[in-house]
Amino acid sequence: MSQSVFYEEDGGFKVAGVLADNDATLQVEAPHGKRSKVKASAVLLRFEAGGLARFMEEAQKLADGMDADFLWQCSGQSEFSFETLAQEYFGRAPAPAEAAGLLLRLHGAPMYFYKKGKGRYKAAPPEALKGALASVERKRRDVEKRGQYVAQLLESRLPPEFAPVQAALLYRPDKQSIEWKSLEEACDKLKTTPAKLFERCGALASPHDYHLNRFLFEFFPHGAALPAVPVPALPQDLPLAAVEAFSIDDASTTEIDDAFSVTRLASGNWSVGIHIAAPALGIAPGSPADAVARERLSTVYFPGGKITMLPDAAIDTFSLVEGRPCPALSFYLDVAPDFSIAARATRVERVPLAENLRHHALEKSLNEDALVAGRVDHPRGEALTLLWRLARALEGARRGETAEQEQRPEYGFYVEGDRVRIVPRRRGTPIDKIVSELMIQVNSAWGRELAANGVAGIYRVQDGGKVRMSTVPAGHQGLGVENYAWASSPLRRYVDLVNQRQLISLARGEAPPYRSNDAALLSAMRDFEIAHDAYGEFQRQMERYWCLRWLLQETRNVAGATVIRESLVRFDELPLVLRVPSLPALDPGTRVELEIGDIDLLELTLRCEFRRQTSPDALPAATG
Repeated sequence: MSQSVFYEEDGGFKVAGVLADNDATLQVEAPHGKRSKVKASAVLLRFEAGGLARFMEEAQKLADGMDADFLWQCSGQSEFSFETLAQEYFGRAPAPAEAAGLLLRLHGAPMYFYKKGKGRYKAAPPEALKGALASVERKRRDVEKRGQYVAQLLESRLPPEFAPVQAALLYRPDKQSIEWKSLEEACDKLKTTPAKLFERCGALASPHDYHLNRFLFEFFPHGAALPAVPVPALPQDLPLAAVEAFSIDDASTTEIDDAFSVTRLASGNWSVGIHIAAPALGIAPGSPADAVARERLSTVYFPGGKITMLPDAAIDTFSLVEGRPCPALSFYLDVAPDFSIAARATRVERVPLAENLRHHALEKSLNEDALVAGRVDHPRGEALTLLWRLARALEGARRGETAEQEQRPEYGFYVEGDRVRIVPRRRGTPIDKIVSELMIQVNSAWGRELAANGVAGIYRVQDGGKVRMSTVPAGHQGLGVENYAWASSPLRRYVDLVNQRQLISLARGEAPPYRSNDAALLSAMRDFEIAHDAYGEFQRQMERYWCLRWLLQETRNVAGATVIRESLVRFDELPLVLRVPSLPALDPGTRVELEIGDIDLLELTLRCEFRRQTSPDALPAATG
């Protein structure tokens, strides 16, 4: 009978008949006839036997019948050879297939036995084995649980265990968790997305809440509710300005940052006051209210809501509310009859607020027609007319002879329950010009003051078309000013609050709270810029959501649009820009009619198909 060998090769075990034994190597033939060379060092058993075709099958059958835990208990804690253990296990010299079967069982139970060399093993320590077995059991239960989760999701039922981690699964999933793996598997089978599957299970309150909660999850993980903080003290030792100030804001504005005053001087000039709310007088760096503002960095605006930067108590204390004197950082312009600026001055004071004017009411009196006619029919008509003429002069000084470009309308979103009104409002009105030019004037002037006096500040810089924040004074090309420091909205922007602290210290001749290269100043600037971009993107996203809601609400399946370039169009009735793949080659400005369909409020997408080109003066297309 010919000699046979049982040997290890490539991490597995094989049996073969020996054709030639060359001491270091053997020429062997496998049961299926393949011949190969085997190293003698790989041989585990040599035996006399024929008919090897069923050897491995018999050995594996024997291995499958052996209890690994029993073998582990029999093996002790010392290193051993498989042959020794086989002798003990069978109580006699084992047959080749029996020895091979025991080796296969040892090798196939790595949790129980550690391989230590050729045919040699060592039993795993009890604690290690206990941990490994617990891990296997956990995995078994996880597989079972995952199957249950997937089955429930396929039946449009959300497993109760998903509720506590729903936000994380939707917005920042742990991809190693059993919940995510189950959700992913169910989505793959249903060919859908996690958000749509949650909606299908009735676990999403609304697409609106889905988008809002995504933002809150990332930027307000502890919720948008403001913590209770001590009410900042209202300064009482400030001089009272001899002016009568008024603000101009949208009807929904509660953080009233700025106001204006116009006073006739004995010289025949006019004193124009730009009064900025002064929360820096009561909110010290590091105070509880400051900590809230530093964390939030800016008020968040979106249709139908907002998340304020400051606690309500601080807003109520420092907002420029009519009927009371309010602490303010005031900037005065001494304006000559030709609207040249004779002098400028900054003062820390209390300013009597006579009235909070609102856009919707003021526009009825202060408009182009009234100004052309020379009569603004309003109790403050003379002051408003002077401010408008001053604003035009300031704009001319900034822009020179450069013609102002036509501006697209802005849109107001008025959300009432589940319905929305989207109202266009033309930019560049007399009210807009007054407010924007006086804010540019005060921010650029205060930026110059900080730079000229070597006081650290945070600037809004534009060069090469890119707008960025900087602690180094530099020009703003788009506005045409040599310095521009945001300081006019300290109730709504943290950098404005920081700059106001510096300006107040400069006006009072005190040491500024922040120095150049101050870590607190630099980190506030960096964090604000990130937050400002993210908050702006969220506002645009929610405006897109409400635009799509409006199309559904108004049952629009046809809409008018204007070509911007190539396949990009802008809707005529909405602040909505998107690509229309079917749009033919048309010149920018061409009016077109689009067919609308497949609006998805979760993905914020819709399908638009080109229908026809309309005449340049065509009205927006009616509903289809």
